[in-house]
Amino acid sequence: VQLQASGGGLVQPGGSLRLSCASSGRSFRNYSAGWFRQAPGKERTFVAAISWSGGRRTYYADSVQGRFTVSRDNTENMVYLQVNNCQPEDTAVYYCASPHNPYTSAQRVEALYYYWGRGTQVTVSS
Repeated sequence: VQLQASGGGLVQPGGSLRLSCASSGRSFRNYSAGWFRQAPGKERTFVAAISWSGGRRTYYADSVQGRFTVSRDNTENMVYLQVNNCQPEDTAVYYCASPHNPYTSAQRVEALYYYWGRGTQVTVSS
């Protein structure tokens, strides 16, 4: 199983981006997924998570609630993170992750994730 995050880049404050996470080796349909980020000099932190397709549950960090939206497209085998109203503090490397076991709900805890993709850099600056 390999995950690959993409879609990062340079965005102005107030702008938007859509990050994508592609899965190869298994379908996202029966697995939850999460997004985490690591800012320069800081530890990696939880951003958002979505349960497996049957769970229909999402969780967000307080700092992104109302601005970020996590979603899935089972047809494309993708998980997305829509990032709106970007702020300088959103600057970080963003990672997608997925647990080993299927049929789990959205998870906030990093240790519960098994597969991690290479990150994508988001830089918010004018």
